[in-house]
Amino acid sequence: MTQAVSDAWTLPWRGLGLSSNLSAADVPQPYRLLDASPGLFDFVEYSAPLSLDEARAQASLFPEMWSRRADVPVLFHPVHLNLWGPELEPASVLQDLDAHARAVGSPWVGNDVGWWHVRGQPFPGYLYITPPFNEAGLADCVAHALHVQSHLSMPLVLENPAVLARRGEWHVLDFLAKLHARTGLPLLLDLGHLFSHQLASGLPLESGLDGFPLEQVVEIHIAGGVVTRRGARGFYVDDHTQPVREELFKLLESLLPRCPSLRAVTFEGDGHPPEVAQVSLRRLRAMIPSGERAPLRLRAPEPRATPPLTEESRPWELFEAGHGGVPTGVTEDPEGTLADQDFRLAVVAETLDKDWPLSRLLLAGTREDLVAFTSSREYRSLFGGGGRSLAQTFSAWAMRRLRERPDDGASAALSLEMMAPTAFMKSVPGPGPGQVGLADDVRPGSFPADLSELLFASRAVRRHLTARAWACGELELSGLEALAQVARRPGAAAWTYAVRRKSPGHELLSVSRGLAELLRELASRPREAASVAPALLAEGLHHRLIRLGDTSGVDRPLAPARPVG
Repeated sequence: MTQAVSDAWTLPWRGLGLSSNLSAADVPQPYRLLDASPGLFDFVEYSAPLSLDEARAQASLFPEMWSRRADVPVLFHPVHLNLWGPELEPASVLQDLDAHARAVGSPWVGNDVGWWHVRGQPFPGYLYITPPFNEAGLADCVAHALHVQSHLSMPLVLENPAVLARRGEWHVLDFLAKLHARTGLPLLLDLGHLFSHQLASGLPLESGLDGFPLEQVVEIHIAGGVVTRRGARGFYVDDHTQPVREELFKLLESLLPRCPSLRAVTFEGDGHPPEVAQVSLRRLRAMIPSGERAPLRLRAPEPRATPPLTEESRPWELFEAGHGGVPTGVTEDPEGTLADQDFRLAVVAETLDKDWPLSRLLLAGTREDLVAFTSSREYRSLFGGGGRSLAQTFSAWAMRRLRERPDDGASAALSLEMMAPTAFMKSVPGPGPGQVGLADDVRPGSFPADLSELLFASRAVRRHLTARAWACGELELSGLEALAQVARRPGAAAWTYAVRRKSPGHELLSVSRGLAELLRELASRPREAASVAPALLAEGLHHRLIRLGDTSGVDRPLAPARPVG
């Protein structure tokens, strides 16, 4: 146990912060923003694996975070941490969490009260499942929170979860207040999550704040999201890539003087371009001026024994409801459950489209077919151990579906997409000075039938149906029948195409016959650039399928990739 060594915690003033996944590929990049606008914010709150070694290996900005943490302090927001669900976190995992937070100097760790993963396998898009706001849900969340805190040497801060479906008779703030009362742990108030509960429950935004222990709030989150309506019901989808709602800026301004223990306000601006993030941060900076404030001493709760989980809060039943495993009509909130399903299905579809853009449309292009996948035994097995990915789980489901309902066109598309990653199992030599070679992320692929029309049709049909949806307010999925028709009439000749590796997933590209021949040749050896027809060279460079050698001498072939099928 590494419970606090004294009867009090000392929490420094952190000020205004920006969230980050510590990936150089993401925007906004917090350190570039600070370099361009010193003083724009004070700290970085980052999410990463609980293990410090895994975070070092996976987070490309970890070295910069580590080297600058004395000047730009950090908060660790470990979203891989279950605070509800059927199993407590293993002690070894929590020891890793404590060591990680201590190493980077995070004075507390905060996380949404929810079920994030099953034995390390996260739910797609890290869309956690929210506990029911009743006595059964509270009892199991208390057990999780006390168990986690018993392994930490800094406070665990409890964050109100996002809500789409109403479950339980309590208000989310009443639930959070009761959780604080039974654990003694400080609180993190996420304004967007609060908005989601109020809309789903038909309540004013400020409902529940009177009587809520605002003096226990040490951090506030503000982020973007989207409000949609279904009849009389409203729903707030917590999507950080979206603009911040004006209601939330005003709510923050009203709450700041009411939270005497507040230590930090974090803008979760994931996906906002730098110039857009600057606008929000400048507005927040005016509310939270820079400058030091005295540390806060909080009384640490008395160590308490972790009660056993009861599972009376029915986590697996709510998993099934959220993924279409039971009819929405039998749930506590049918309309809210439908909205929750829609968000999860959208994330599953978006994730699958990175590896299976053709097969997903042909086999799970409609809501009904997506639910057939997410309610399948293959999908459930994703969370039963075995180390399969979502992409691999889909391929297993798709193969069973095609055995039960044979379809030559969909079978061909699935075979093509299963083969695509194998193109990267062989490394290729890089070009030297004056030579041309394959781009690092490109390989040629071959298939016994020509599916170039299907590639074209998948993009054309998506574009057409999306444009019509904007005009008529409905996505006419019956139009996918055209795609199925094209899939059943492949060209008879063998076909060479290009595969571009993306992060994550793969993109298939049709190329001209001349460029296909060049790509096949370059897969074996580079070629003198002067020997390539200028038009062909221009075509390959334009599509970023080939590259010219330089004099740096650094041309590293990609490591072999494992197929997803």
